[in-house]
Amino acid sequence: MKHKLLFIPLVLFLLLAAVLVVQLVRNAQGDDPMRLESALIGKPVPAFTLTSLDQPGKTFDRAVLRDGHPQLLNVWATWCPTCRAEHQFLNTLARGGIRVVGINYKDDRLKAINWLNTLGDPYALSLYDGDGMFGLDLGVYGAPETFLIDGRGIIRYRHAGDLNADVWQREVQPLYLKYSRGG
Repeated sequence: MKHKLLFIPLVLFLLLAAVLVVQLVRNAQGDDPMRLESALIGKPVPAFTLTSLDQPGKTFDRAVLRDGHPQLLNVWATWCPTCRAEHQFLNTLARGGIRVVGINYKDDRLKAINWLNTLGDPYALSLYDGDGMFGLDLGVYGAPETFLIDGRGIIRYRHAGDLNADVWQREVQPLYLKYSRGG
């Protein structure tokens, strides 16, 4: 009986190893652990009313995202080190004519304004989500997250993590171009 009990740790170890091998194989076959599925893909941006980051008395709703052209909706915050890492790339996209709308998420408004004044402002429009409720409606796990919104205000893509040149070229740009042509 005692000999059989000695095999329990070995069996548990082998089960754990099998689970890890299956996960490795799945990731090697193209499952991207950074890609989060969203129940909102193919649906309109949730209804919202948010104030402008730099003009607290000015409010916007989701109609601002239905301008007939695709755009990026970028959730960011000054407390987020990854947001700082992606910020320069967002500036590059904006200089290239890509419309980026920023959602400042659970942040201090003054710090966010100073951040944009210091690092450059890639946002055609900056909205303030101080309590994070709109982020919750979007299903945001944390900052940064970026959504591709088509010209009719429909969410077409979601990326969690920093948007960089590789992600842009491989995943976002083809969709952006598709929806630019009315796809």
